[in-house]
Amino acid sequence: MPDIITEAKPSVRGDWKSSRGITTDRVDDYLYSVLPPRDAVVAEMEAEASAHDVPIVGPAVARLFHLLATMIQAKTVFEMGSAIGYSTIWWARAVGEGGQVHYTDGSPKNAEKARRYFERAGVASRITVHTGDAIEILSEQKEQFDVVFNDIDKQDYPRVLKVVGRRVRKGGLFITDNTLWSGKAAAPAAPGDKATLGIQEFNRLLYTSGDFYPVVLPLRDGVTIALKA
Repeated sequence: MPDIITEAKPSVRGDWKSSRGITTDRVDDYLYSVLPPRDAVVAEMEAEASAHDVPIVGPAVARLFHLLATMIQAKTVFEMGSAIGYSTIWWARAVGEGGQVHYTDGSPKNAEKARRYFERAGVASRITVHTGDAIEILSEQKEQFDVVFNDIDKQDYPRVLKVVGRRVRKGGLFITDNTLWSGKAAAPAAPGDKATLGIQEFNRLLYTSGDFYPVVLPLRDGVTIALKA
């Protein structure tokens, strides 16, 4: 069984805890109230994300990731857009000993901070750190992955589809965060709103793709799980 640590240290409320209007506040609060406490390193990362507006998926979505990776017995994960490495740690714990997770971020400062968290969490040996453009780095990989997770700048989401089909194994998962985008994906985009337009185009292209079988889950800000056909 892949390792997951649940030590008793409560996390603070942060933006990662908001459904951004996707579900009611009462349902949202309930979903987070039933979660077990996270270990000290993960709780510290949640606190940092809340204090400094660092984008992370939060524990409800992260538990979904851990579950999905475990269900398909994933051993390789490529993460596009990793920030301080919060979800990277969850993936690394899911793949277990001998598994490998690729972290990507455009900020060397984020990457260095993430490395320190990986060491403290005891998963550094399972993680390869890349800095630079995540799409370019993914396109340079020679292997196919069990899971590719997409969380880069939203206007670039459609570009991901040009390369990801060749990098996910058959029966693997392509997972994307923020696909409901505070509910804005369901309405006409405002003029110049490149992020919303990018997400809307991505959703349309993914659902008409013959490569994947996608489903959008209304968890937090919308998470799309797509099975490689």
